[in-house]
Amino acid sequence: MNREQAILQMNEYGRANVPFIFIIDFKMMSPLIFQPDEINPEEILFDINGNTNCKNESKLTKEIVFKKYPITFNQYRNAFDKVIQNINSGNSYLLNLTFPTKIETNLTLKEIFFHSTAKYKLFYKNEFIVFSPEIFVQIKDSIISSYPMKGTIDASIECAEEKILSDKKELAEHRTIIDLIRNDLSIVTKKVRVEKFRYVEKIKTNEKDLFQVSSKITGELSSDYRKRIGEIVFSLLPAGSISGAPKKKTVEIIEEVEGYNRGYYTGIFGCFDGNNLDSGVMIRFIENQNGITIFKSGGGITAFSNAESEYQELIDKVYVPIVRNN
Repeated sequence: MNREQAILQMNEYGRANVPFIFIIDFKMMSPLIFQPDEINPEEILFDINGNTNCKNESKLTKEIVFKKYPITFNQYRNAFDKVIQNINSGNSYLLNLTFPTKIETNLTLKEIFFHSTAKYKLFYKNEFIVFSPEIFVQIKDSIISSYPMKGTIDASIECAEEKILSDKKELAEHRTIIDLIRNDLSIVTKKVRVEKFRYVEKIKTNEKDLFQVSSKITGELSSDYRKRIGEIVFSLLPAGSISGAPKKKTVEIIEEVEGYNRGYYTGIFGCFDGNNLDSGVMIRFIENQNGITIFKSGGGITAFSNAESEYQELIDKVYVPIVRNN
């Protein structure tokens, strides 16, 4: 299925109030649309804010082995410098730079799915697993809401919440992404407003706790939005929080400097229940590449960014949100 076919299928299901699940890759080249009864739970598992096709498995008892082998700082710095050059030249104001990290773990992808704590979880044919904390958009009663997530810090750092909220680089990055999301939503809706500015949530992981910063932006859709739900979703892609601004040029720079295929990483997935829609950004992403386990992660770069801090953030985001209770 290509982009145009996916839009038409989603519009058709929306017009008829037919529930469906959607999985859309970063480049929107291989979108997947399913009715719930078409999904084999042996191959595809999902949990979208409690809307799920699976039952909880038994408690995880084994000790977790989780080792990560990130790219070198010099490799990261080379790409980072190219991004900064583009920012200084006015080609981008914010760019989400990502890289793959090889990991070794004694957990299967299905075990990670069942035992991770996250708002949005997806297991796809033992090819990849998502356990994302980030909402893409939600639509309820003709109100569309987006929750861009920008800013991550180790929660164990003294006064971590105050530090990240007062950090100039983090504030600039967050303001930029809010402006981008406001512009995106204005394509499909009216009366766009920032309903909640920079709130902090704690994410528990197998290694440590993290604070992450989000905002809430809303707009009003026409009452007949369901018949064009595919157009609405695809008009907002790729997600601003994992691309950058201005979006078109920034995506071109991403493809030049990253040097690898994101695939479904940083795409979106979600569900339409016949009336309302809920979706998440496919971050916190582990992929099975011919028996080699790869974790893809990254972060936003602005003119205020520091290469060492951004490199550390990339590594900090390589985790599984599993906390064992002994």
